[in-house]
Amino acid sequence: MSSSVPNQPGENIKNPTPPKPNWVLPYKTQSLQKLYTIGKKLGQGQFGTTHLCTEKSTGTLYACKTIPKKKLICKEDYEDVWREIQIMHHLSEHPNVVLIKETCEDPLFVHIVMELCAGGELFDRIVMKGQYSEREAAKLLKTIVGVVEACHSLGVMHRDLKPENFLFLSDDEDAALKTTDFGLSVFYKPGETFCDVVGSPYYVAPEVLQKHYGPESDVWSAGVILYILLSGVPPFWAETEMGIFRQILQAKLDFESEPWPSISDSAKDLIRKMLDRNPKKRLSAHEVLCHPWIVDDRIAPDKPLDSAVLSRLKQFSAMNKLKKMALRVIAEKLSEEEIGGLKELFKMIDTDDSGTITFDELKEGLRRVGSELMESEIKDLMDAADIDNSGTIDYGEFIAATVHLNKLEREENLVSAFSFFDKDGSGYITIDELQQACKDFGLGEAHLDEMIKEIDQDDDGQIDYGEFAAMMRKGNGGVGRRTMRGNFNLGEALGVTAPSDKCG
Repeated sequence: MSSSVPNQPGENIKNPTPPKPNWVLPYKTQSLQKLYTIGKKLGQGQFGTTHLCTEKSTGTLYACKTIPKKKLICKEDYEDVWREIQIMHHLSEHPNVVLIKETCEDPLFVHIVMELCAGGELFDRIVMKGQYSEREAAKLLKTIVGVVEACHSLGVMHRDLKPENFLFLSDDEDAALKTTDFGLSVFYKPGETFCDVVGSPYYVAPEVLQKHYGPESDVWSAGVILYILLSGVPPFWAETEMGIFRQILQAKLDFESEPWPSISDSAKDLIRKMLDRNPKKRLSAHEVLCHPWIVDDRIAPDKPLDSAVLSRLKQFSAMNKLKKMALRVIAEKLSEEEIGGLKELFKMIDTDDSGTITFDELKEGLRRVGSELMESEIKDLMDAADIDNSGTIDYGEFIAATVHLNKLEREENLVSAFSFFDKDGSGYITIDELQQACKDFGLGEAHLDEMIKEIDQDDDGQIDYGEFAAMMRKGNGGVGRRTMRGNFNLGEALGVTAPSDKCG
C-alpha cells in the first residue's frame, strides 16, 4: 500500500438553475485594490483562487480568496458564497478556525480577505510524513474534532472535512492547525436532515450517499482523516468514484495490513466508533474528545460544550447594566454579514415566528441543544436578556446577549456605543446620563453609584472613554480532495435501482 493519499478521480457535479442579479453582498464595499496589494498565488479551489495580499495601511500579510462571478451560475451559488461569509463570521471566536478580515466585491469578483496560514495544508504534511505517530495523530484529531464540536454547538455542519481544508499557521512543527473552506457548510436545526449529496469522495459518510443525514456525517469524515493520519491511506478507496462509494457503503475496515498490527487497540476502537455506518450509534464530537485514546492525563472533558446560546446568555447575565446597554447599542450597528449565524439561531428558538422568544420557547430551544438547566436558571437567563422587561426576548436583545464579545475589539463599535451614552459630547458618561439611559432601556436605576465606582479608575465620579473601553473589554476571553455538489445515484454505486433523486 502506498503511504500517500491517492488523487480523487472525477469532476465536480453541478446543477444549473436560472441566474440572479450578480451581487453577493447586500451592501457596497471599497475596492480590494485600494486597500490591498495582491501578491503571488497560494492555491486554487473549485470556485476561487487564493492569493497572498498585503494591507496597504499596515503592511500586514493576509490571504485573499477571489471568486469569479462567472463561476456562480445559479441563484444557489450566490447564496452559498453569502452563507460561507456569514458562517466564517459566526465561527470567528474559535482559535482553530481561519479568521475572516473583510469582504470586498466588484462587478466581476467577490474577495474574502482572511488570516494567512503560511504552513500549508495538513494533506501535504501527511504526504510528506507518510503517517503520523499515535501521539501526533491524537493531538491533531483533538483539534479537528474540537472544531467539529464548536461548529455543531453553533448550529453549523461543515460537510467537507478533509485534510486539504486544514492549514497550519506556520512551517513550525507545532504550528496551530486552522480549519478553512466553509463553502459547503450550512446552518441546521436539531433533528433536521439533509438530502443533497456534497463533500469529497473519500471522506463522505454513507448516510450522505443515502441522502438522509445530519451533523453526525462530520464525525465520519473526521474518522476517515484519523485513519489516514495513522496509515497514510484512506479506509475506503478504489480506482473510480463509484468504486469508492461502494466501499464506503459496504466494505469492512482493514486493520490487518501494515501498519495496523503495530497500532494500539484503543486507536482502532476509536476509529471503529467514528466510522460506525449507523449515525445514531456513531460517537458524537464530544464523545470522541472523551475517548481514552484522545484524553490527556486520563481527565475527560466534564461535559459537552454549552450551546452557543446558553454559554453566551450566561456570560451576558453576569454583566453590569452599562455593558448590557452598550452591547444592545453595538448590536444595532452590526452588519448582517456578522450576525447572520445568530439570526439563524434566533429563528431556531422562535418556533412560532413571532419575532420574540418566550420563556417556553427558550426552555425548549435550550433543551433541544442538550441543556439540563432548571426552570429557575432559565428564568434568570431570560430576565437578564430581556433588557426592556417586556417578558420576552426580541431580536435585538437576543443579538446583544449572544453576539460573541470579540466584536467589541473593534474601536469604532466602542466609540459609537460611548457616544450613545455621552449625550452632551463632554467626553464623559455622568450618573445623570446613565440614569437616563437606564430609563430609555427599561432598566432599574439601583446601584448605579456602585457601578460607576467599579468602572471609574481615577475616582472623578464619571466614566471617560478609556475607562469605558477597559470595562467593555474586561473578561472577554473566548468562552477525498475533490468537492462534490450535485446529483448522486445511490443505485448506481450499489449496482441496484435506486429511488428518485428528488429531495423532500
